[in-house]
Amino acid sequence: MKAKKKSKNITLILGGCIFAGMLLFLLVGLVGTPYDPDAMNGGLKFAAPSLSHPFGCDHFGRDVFSRVLEGTGTTFFVAAATLLLGGGIGILIGAFTGYFGGWIDEVLMRVNDAIVSFPNILLALVLISIFGPGKYNVILALGIVFIPSFARMTRSEFLSQKEMDYVKSARLMGVSHLRIIFVHILPNTIPTLLSMAAIGFNNAVLAEAGMSFLGIGVQPPDASLGRMLSEAQAYLMTAPWCAIFPGLAVILLALGVSLLGDGIQQKGGV
Repeated sequence: MKAKKKSKNITLILGGCIFAGMLLFLLVGLVGTPYDPDAMNGGLKFAAPSLSHPFGCDHFGRDVFSRVLEGTGTTFFVAAATLLLGGGIGILIGAFTGYFGGWIDEVLMRVNDAIVSFPNILLALVLISIFGPGKYNVILALGIVFIPSFARMTRSEFLSQKEMDYVKSARLMGVSHLRIIFVHILPNTIPTLLSMAAIGFNNAVLAEAGMSFLGIGVQPPDASLGRMLSEAQAYLMTAPWCAIFPGLAVILLALGVSLLGDGIQQKGGV
């Protein structure tokens, strides 16, 4: 039994270590980068990785390590803000529709179904074309796209939880609806919502990187891992480090959160 429990916790430990490493990397970037990420130096064009430039330099002689540090911070900020916006609104909608039901449930769920009927990436691209490119517009577009999935999941949890004895007892004791929703039911949905949040964070990371790769996401002077990958594709044979390190940052950031979410879900099921 202990061996089984220990094996299940490996995912949580591994995910936690990777995510902690990426957070440390992110914090280093917030404190300061070794070089100005936007500073160009023609003499260092395509300089290979060295002690002074651990990740090498790109086609403008910019330090790739400094740019990956800043780009990771940008991607993390966009993903976290998207999660707070889309997840926060979606959870509120799902909580109220699942708890109260009735015409509120019908109206909001029909709107939810209308949004879900569009492929997520297509809807995000349409919204970006309306709002225009940029960091905050990407957050707004992805946040809107994420609302339906969080609303549906939260609604499902509330529909099952509101029939539990502890909720019925709270009603008999005269506890207010808002207190039942936020104090009694919502804490019991946290394991499911954390798993959903991990999936949402990963989708936001990949979506931001994808849109920036296409040139419609985060715009200069903000560094972006996706834009770095886009710029590096023409130099894969001559300077592969320009693509390898930004790509690794995207992979590790998404992988760490994914494993962490799986580990939390497994631990909740033990």
